[in-house]
Amino acid sequence: MRNVVAGNWKSNKLLNDARAWMDGMSSWLAKNGGVDVMVAMPAPYLAACAPEAPEGLHVLAQNVSAEGFGAHTGEYTAEMLQSCGVAGAIVGHSERRARFGDVDAVVAAKVDALLAADLTAVFCCGETLQERESGRAEDVVLQQLQTGVLRIPVDQIGNVIVAYEPVWAIGTGVTATSAQAQDMHASIRGWLTEAFGAEVAESIPVLYGGSCKPSNAADLFSQKDINGGLIGGASLKPEDFQGVIEGHPALNR
Repeated sequence: MRNVVAGNWKSNKLLNDARAWMDGMSSWLAKNGGVDVMVAMPAPYLAACAPEAPEGLHVLAQNVSAEGFGAHTGEYTAEMLQSCGVAGAIVGHSERRARFGDVDAVVAAKVDALLAADLTAVFCCGETLQERESGRAEDVVLQQLQTGVLRIPVDQIGNVIVAYEPVWAIGTGVTATSAQAQDMHASIRGWLTEAFGAEVAESIPVLYGGSCKPSNAADLFSQKDINGGLIGGASLKPEDFQGVIEGHPALNR
C-alpha cells in the first residue's frame, strides 16, 4: 500500500514563492522517506518548477482538460502536463465540482485523459452537509466513484489515488472526527475491493482531504483505511507541511 501526503496550494503563491517553498522542503525530504510527497501547484508554475523539484517531491497540476488538443482556449491537456515533467493532476476537487461545472462525466473524462498519458489521477470525492444530513453521504460518494474510478480497467488503476473530501467539514466550522473519516474510508475501500479485488484495493491510496493539519495528522493517519492526506492550507508553509507528514506512521527518519 502506498502512503501519500499531497499538498494543494490552490490559487496561492507567486513563482518565486514556489521556488522558495521547494528550497525549504529539499533538506527535509533528503532525511525522510516512506511517504510519497506531492504538491499541486498553480498551472503557470508547472513548467518552471517540475524540473527543479527536489528529489522525493512529485509535482502535480490542480486540473487538466477533459479535451485533447484543439480549439479549447484556456485549457491544457494531459500530454502538455507530461511534457513539463508533471506527475499527474487533481480531478474532481469539490471546488471544481461546485464552482466550475465539473460534473461526474467531466471528471471521468479528465481521469481518462490522465491515464491515457500515463499520469497519476488524484480523484476527489465527497458529500456536502445537506447530503450528509439527509442520509445520502455514502450514495453520493459511491456514485462519484462509480462514474470516475470503479469502471477503470484493473491494469490502469495503479495510477489512481482516491481522496475523500468531507465537503461539510471544510470551511464550515464543523469538524469531522477521525472516526467519521475512517467510516467513509472503510466504505471506499470496500467498494474498491468489490470492483478490483482485495489485493488491488489495498494497493490504492485513499487520502483524507478535510482540514488536516499538524495537530490532528497523526490521529487521522493512524486510522486503518486512511493512507495519507490531501492538504490545503497546511501545505502553504514548508514547516507546516512537514509537520503534517511527520504525523504519518510510515515515515522513515
